Amino acid sequence: MAVKLEKFGDQHKISLSKEHMAGKQEIVINLNWSQESKKKGFLASFLGGNQEIDLDLGCYYELNNGEKMIIDGLQFSQGRGGNRDQRTNQGCYSSAPFIWHKGDDRGNAGGESGENIYVNPKGINNIHKIIIYTFIYEGAPNWTATNAVVTVQVPGNESIVVEMGKQNDHRNFCAIAELLFDGQDSITVKKLVTFHKGHQDCDKQYGWGFKWQDGSKD
Repeated sequence: MAVKLEKFGDQHKISLSKEHMAGKQEIVINLNWSQESKKKGFLASFLGGNQEIDLDLGCYYELNNGEKMIIDGLQFSQGRGGNRDQRTNQGCYSSAPFIWHKGDDRGNAGGESGENIYVNPKGINNIHKIIIYTFIYEGAPNWTATNAVVTVQVPGNESIVVEMGKQNDHRNFCAIAELLFDGQDSITVKKLVTFHKGHQDCDKQYGWGFKWQDGSKD
């Protein structure tokens, strides 16, 4: 069974037992998506209907000590990432921020696992907030064709599912969900699904406070 958050602002609180806090099971934030049947013909190609869509999973995090950063494929491309126990732009699992992005799934849309961010249960009382987002790195902003779904899997609890639904927004960036940590071994997951023109535009709405410049994964 899973808990599905249906509309903006819906939320669900989950708690971790001491057993799961001390265990080896990670908290997994998964983004998965699919490609609907591609349109055929010259007109569809001319209108961008034959383009595959490359979604990227990312997150903004804020720790209780005031540290804040974002993690996504643009940040750890070009050799700026590393393994889960090494502190890089890809995050770090075994020490602060206790958040690590497994890696880019570029070109594998609709794959079995999609893209994943891991959160270390041992570090959740060091984390204040995580905002999960996705953006279309390549292809027209056709959210309807992606059927994108974020699933938060917490050891010992039902999975929490946030579906984007059939969205027609032309902007290429979407903040999907917010995870709030209360410092008492529990997490509240809230559905957002708000659209933005990019990282900087999302920053303006949620008050991250970063300075931005254009980037590329290539």
